[in-house]
Amino acid sequence: MAITRLLIANRGEIALRIHRAAHEMGIETVAVHSTADTEAMHVRLADHAICIGPPPATDSYLNTAAIIAAAEISGADAIHPGYGFLSENAQFAEIVEAHGICWIGPKPEHIRTMGDKVEAKRTAGKLGLPLVPGSDGAVSDILEAEKIAEEIGYPVIIKAASGGGGRGMKVCTGPEQLDALMRQAGNEAKAAFGDDTIYIEKYLGNPRHIEFQVFGDGRGEAIHLGERDCSLQRRHQKVLEEAPSPVITPAERDRMGGIVARAMADMGYRGAGTIEFLWENGEFYFIEMNTRLQVEHPVTEAITGVDLVREQIRIADGKPLSVKQDEIEFKGHAIECRINAEDPWTFAPSPGLVTAYHAAGGMHVRVDSGLYAGYRIPPYYDSMIAKLIVYGRTREGCIMRLRRALEEMVVEGVKTSIPLHQQLLREPDVLNGDYSIKWLEDWLARREA
Repeated sequence: MAITRLLIANRGEIALRIHRAAHEMGIETVAVHSTADTEAMHVRLADHAICIGPPPATDSYLNTAAIIAAAEISGADAIHPGYGFLSENAQFAEIVEAHGICWIGPKPEHIRTMGDKVEAKRTAGKLGLPLVPGSDGAVSDILEAEKIAEEIGYPVIIKAASGGGGRGMKVCTGPEQLDALMRQAGNEAKAAFGDDTIYIEKYLGNPRHIEFQVFGDGRGEAIHLGERDCSLQRRHQKVLEEAPSPVITPAERDRMGGIVARAMADMGYRGAGTIEFLWENGEFYFIEMNTRLQVEHPVTEAITGVDLVREQIRIADGKPLSVKQDEIEFKGHAIECRINAEDPWTFAPSPGLVTAYHAAGGMHVRVDSGLYAGYRIPPYYDSMIAKLIVYGRTREGCIMRLRRALEEMVVEGVKTSIPLHQQLLREPDVLNGDYSIKWLEDWLARREA
């Protein structure tokens, strides 16, 4: 089967990114949108556009019935979920396939397995990925929890099995806190995800967040496309990402990349995925797998030359991987800044009318954004409005180019996080690549003091 018309079940810059890849492959696109996104750029550019509901995501971008109906009405033969919304919803993937529509994503059973943090950790261990010491599965009994915590040593972190974004996570420094924090984590998880299942892991003191991009053909072949360093985070949300990591050697990349690629091959994994690790003192510890495209995928594209969205569509269409492992070359350095419509220091959202917009340009500068002058940023969705991706032959050259690009970028009418990125690129620790997942919050706290 050849995909001829692709429905994009998303919005914003990622919807536009998918549209561009599809059009370059000669595939028509269908944009679905809420009433708040009628004037969005991807809606304007798509071959077909269908309104699927009012502004709240639950009534539009998370409305399975409306999306399937839009696919059938428009004659779409494939659905790409982007990231967020329904991209890691196994039931949605099953419904798409049950309607005879090509699902551009992993097999539903792999989405389900990796979406459950406990099951994901168990599966990762079976596949040979290094794990953070902790419970083998869910923990509900305080005596069992005390025993595990004593064995691995305090501090420990209590995590929600269905969690994400830092919700349902509690750091416990001693046995006297354990019972209360387990209850808090379970209650938070229940409220946020409808599931109060928790598990316990060793709390690492000062790790980096390093993730590997993988691709599988679903038939036992898989490759990796190197690592990304996503350690600059605030409240578990990534702010700036780079590839390759400043601390990983080529030998470490080959070794760890080989392990994750073999794991995906053994799993029979299909499409794009990201294996996320904490890294400390030269050791990798698996934390989770994202069974979808990542926000930060452009930095991998920049250093490998592989179009990840195009590859997703090809594999979903039954084609083999377009590149073999020994054909992938890692060249230069790339950094992505997430630009949000928010106050750069208080992080308060700043939706509203964009009165002026100018994207940065020049050699090796890429801006993924659906912004334009006169566009009104709606208040209902994630605050990210653009991604600025810059490539250089060296990390130093990349940073210099990124500084220049940030100076050129104009977004008026709303507050943005551009000043935050400009300040970060003046910090010695960032310039030296000497930071961990705790660095940004510590820096912000010092700045406020």
